[in-house]
Amino acid sequence: MAKNPVCVPKELPRSKWVAAAQMAVKLNPANRPHATVAAHAMAIGTGAPRERLALVVGKRWPASGVRLTVGFLDDAPSDLRARILLHMNAWAKSANVLFVETGTDPDVRIARVDSPPDDGGYWSYVGTDIRHIGKSKQTMNLEGFTMKTPESEYRRVVRHETGHTLGFPHEHMRRQLVNRIDRAKAIKYFAKSDGWSARQVSDQVLTPLEESTILGTTRADQRSIMCYDLPGQITKDGKPIIGGVDITPQDYRFAASIYPRPAAPAR
Repeated sequence: MAKNPVCVPKELPRSKWVAAAQMAVKLNPANRPHATVAAHAMAIGTGAPRERLALVVGKRWPASGVRLTVGFLDDAPSDLRARILLHMNAWAKSANVLFVETGTDPDVRIARVDSPPDDGGYWSYVGTDIRHIGKSKQTMNLEGFTMKTPESEYRRVVRHETGHTLGFPHEHMRRQLVNRIDRAKAIKYFAKSDGWSARQVSDQVLTPLEESTILGTTRADQRSIMCYDLPGQITKDGKPIIGGVDITPQDYRFAASIYPRPAAPAR
């Protein structure tokens, strides 16, 4: 069976890090890193101090809810656009989230570009970072998606990339899962399968997120929609990290905790 294409969240150019971090904190004060996390970043980071701090700022939208418009940068037919929107709004099952299509100045811009290595594949900018992307550029890419794409891929890919748009990082970057990976095996594997450099493997697979920056669940969920499926050949115990194929109950609870629905009025 062919390996599932890997999602690599897009990062803003370095020149935009500070402005993006400032906007993220303004939109949601909870994005401000804990003091100990900020101190750690300042102690071990490279580059200017403000840039080091920017790297540990969250990218979540206001806790009051997410209302984002969606546009398509190619000739996607109406039935395909509706199908993609349907799966983006799957997160609304538990959270105060709504994506609505528009033809005028959309917040989320979707393309289906297939030109590697820069624009092709499956990816999305994370959370509030989409505010810093030029209006003519996509913020999410769904290479090759058509009405003939299996429903399972809509669930696995569109819902995953929408999770990034909502500000959710990769679950396999949780320390509990990163600690299971053999560094040398991972570098060799991804160099062969995806053409990644050792630095890319380190950034995307081997560097754990600070738990205090995630605001997630107490334990990593390897079946989360935000988790890669990683083969046993790169883990220390030879057992695979299963990876998610759809939004799990734990994912739904997490989304509801970040973007809670308004309380129902008392009767």
